[in-house]
Amino acid sequence: MSSKATGLRNLRQRISALFQDHEIFIRTHGNVRFLRISAVWQKRVALIVGAVLLVWAGITLAILANQLLTSGERAEVAAKQAAAAAAEARIAKYRDRVAETAADLEERQDQLDEWSDAHFGVEPAAATPDDNGAAKPEPAALETSAIDPTLPPEAQALARIEKRQEAFAARLLAAVNARAAKAEVAVAQLGLDPKSLVRNAATGRGGPFIPYRGKMGKVNALGPSFAALEGALFRMEVLERTLVAVPSGKPADVLMLSSSFGYRSDPFTGAGAMHAGIDFPGPLGTPIVAAAPGRVVFVGQKSGYGNVVEVDHGQGILTRYAHLSGFNTVVGSQVAAGQQIAKMGSTGRSTGSHLHFEVRLNGVAVNPRRFLEAKADVLEVKDDARQRVGALAASSAR
Repeated sequence: MSSKATGLRNLRQRISALFQDHEIFIRTHGNVRFLRISAVWQKRVALIVGAVLLVWAGITLAILANQLLTSGERAEVAAKQAAAAAAEARIAKYRDRVAETAADLEERQDQLDEWSDAHFGVEPAAATPDDNGAAKPEPAALETSAIDPTLPPEAQALARIEKRQEAFAARLLAAVNARAAKAEVAVAQLGLDPKSLVRNAATGRGGPFIPYRGKMGKVNALGPSFAALEGALFRMEVLERTLVAVPSGKPADVLMLSSSFGYRSDPFTGAGAMHAGIDFPGPLGTPIVAAAPGRVVFVGQKSGYGNVVEVDHGQGILTRYAHLSGFNTVVGSQVAAGQQIAKMGSTGRSTGSHLHFEVRLNGVAVNPRRFLEAKADVLEVKDDARQRVGALAASSAR
């Protein structure tokens, strides 16, 4: 206790030593004045100054502490605001992606419905019976990419819709390929090259490139399944329309063929000559009918042929009817198979009343006999194709 008291006494003595009475002499114009500053007054002033400094230090520390606290709060608020903005951006992006996906699926469904109605009238069956009557398994669904696998679970309903579309597209593709295969066999039996027909038809397409835009207004593609379907439908369309265009109906109701296609002796000179068609002899005025549906592109006279009618059946197939005695049609008319277009005669380079009948494929004469003598199974496939093409034309006209 004594050492502590001694220490306090020494401290007071040191502090007291700092404050001594002071006398200040002030001389003004020869007058001297004394200003006395006592130690007590000095101590009071020092105490006041110390108190002020202490208060200022306290206030400064409080301000610094408040700034530290508020800066932390501001940083926390800013972090929360940034997180909220990021969350809103993710939600907006998610909604946009869901909306875009839904629009894409709707666009795909519209296209599927259009193709199905146009080419089949009803949804194709899930399985197609084979030759033995057993059902063939449904083909695997085609790969598409409408649904992003990173989408949240809320998008699973859209994923289920996509799966249904994939299955539908697979059934439609299988049905299209089956019909195209039948048409390909029938076309080959008629002596035509199916691959060449499809290739030539594909070379005749073109036009400016206009990117496809879906319901969302964005440049879009419907996916590989639709590209496969489009290619299969184009192939089926070319082959079936070729079958419909093939002139398989007899151009005149007569039984005898007086001259066949190919090499023969010229009836006027006896020299070897090429006969580009088939001759059907018959009474003068016998009705001449269109061998297939088409559009009349020529009515008039041609050198050596006399009076001629030409009918364009599409797919590069044209029929020529020559040596006629009269016409029953005009250029531009659409004629059906079996519709009368002229009368049999003997005009031009002819030895008697008959019909000279030609079939030209892309401008080259081919033997009409291969078409007129088509087998029953080929005619059956052709009849099915005619019904579909006719229904498609009727729906397009509405």
